Amino acid sequence: MSLANVVVIGAQWGDEGKGKITDLLSRSADVVVRYQGGVNAGHTIVVDDQVLKLHLIPSGILYPETICLIGSGTVIDPKVMLKELDMLLENSIDISGLQLASTAHVTMPYHRLLDEAMEQQRGDQRIGTTGRGIGPTYADKSQRNGIRVLDLLDSQRLRERLRGPLQEKNRLLEQIYGVAPLDSEQVIEEYLGYGQRLAPHVVDCIQTIHQAARSRKNILFEGAQGTLLDLDHGTYPYVTSSNPISGGACIGAGVGPTLIDRVIGVAKAYTTRVGEGPFPTELEGSINEQLCDRGGEFGTTTGRRRRCGWFDGVIGRYAVAVNGLDCLAITKLDVLDELDEIRVCVAYELNGERIEHFPSSAEDFARCHPIFKTLPGWQCSTANCRRLEDLPTTAMDYLRFLADLMEVPIAIVSLGANRDQTIVVEDPIHGPKRALLSA
Repeated sequence: MSLANVVVIGAQWGDEGKGKITDLLSRSADVVVRYQGGVNAGHTIVVDDQVLKLHLIPSGILYPETICLIGSGTVIDPKVMLKELDMLLENSIDISGLQLASTAHVTMPYHRLLDEAMEQQRGDQRIGTTGRGIGPTYADKSQRNGIRVLDLLDSQRLRERLRGPLQEKNRLLEQIYGVAPLDSEQVIEEYLGYGQRLAPHVVDCIQTIHQAARSRKNILFEGAQGTLLDLDHGTYPYVTSSNPISGGACIGAGVGPTLIDRVIGVAKAYTTRVGEGPFPTELEGSINEQLCDRGGEFGTTTGRRRRCGWFDGVIGRYAVAVNGLDCLAITKLDVLDELDEIRVCVAYELNGERIEHFPSSAEDFARCHPIFKTLPGWQCSTANCRRLEDLPTTAMDYLRFLADLMEVPIAIVSLGANRDQTIVVEDPIHGPKRALLSA
């Protein structure tokens, strides 16, 4: 079996089903690395009758022989992480392979309070954050004022590192936002306790990854959120605070681009979005309700109902370009089973002109009107299909249309939440790069 280091990214606004695809690909991985984001991300994995909801811990944790590394580019809420660890132990899942980068930054209680207060103050200009403190954590990281995992392991260092930030944040909370200040000693003791519990998992991230690379291990890099939520290349300002795109894997994990062999994008057979911001193909009425209900479109992290719309080929092509996608995994095809016709956005109309590119201005994007191509539905269940030949002809035509529109082949088709509800067209890690489903 040949060496392959692979990045899995979301090709839309997140919630594409990356957890299931990462879980599937983890069977071939020796190391799975989560490289960005925090507890604002969430994914659900269904194994037999077990439904596991994870926010920080990589999906590969379900494979006992796999090392699961949370990289330096992530931000860690230790309270949430320890709850996840306890949940896994309660489900008899081995967590000995979990490793946490000592240099990952820590979400502190003042980050959560500030996130909620700032979002409330924005009023009609709110971004739609999860309120989990992720933005303020990354802001402190950029301002060189953050707390890292290694700080939780040393009482004196944590006290020194927190002295200034706690004073500053308490002033902000009290004087600007009218929120009660935090008790410094209580925060310090609480987070030292978290550090004690996490200490057995804390490692030098760079050494772990590069030792695996030197040993010719297969490394899978797992992103959170999706391309259109990227801080630099997404629908700014309605974005996350990190870089979910494939290039973020190099920074967040501490590897050079030459280590990456392949990039796999995950996209739903339609489109969803959580939070605020423009959404050209968004649906209203009965079809929106149908997609939401059949697709179980409620956020893993917040429980918020997701906004649903038709597949958007413009943002799809954009995701292919900025991530350098080699192939696609299309998820939730079965959600479309009952529709008599399906629409796909192939271009936008902006100021009376047809455009086929994603506009960089949020104001322009908000004025874009989708130009649709209508395709026939198949109106029968695909949930039990396990080979391409089992799919209805019109479902195959739909997949080929998406592959042609995005100019990238499809390697995986997911038809439900369970592991076995999947068609693997070609092994996207070890198979030939282009020998996949295409137009």
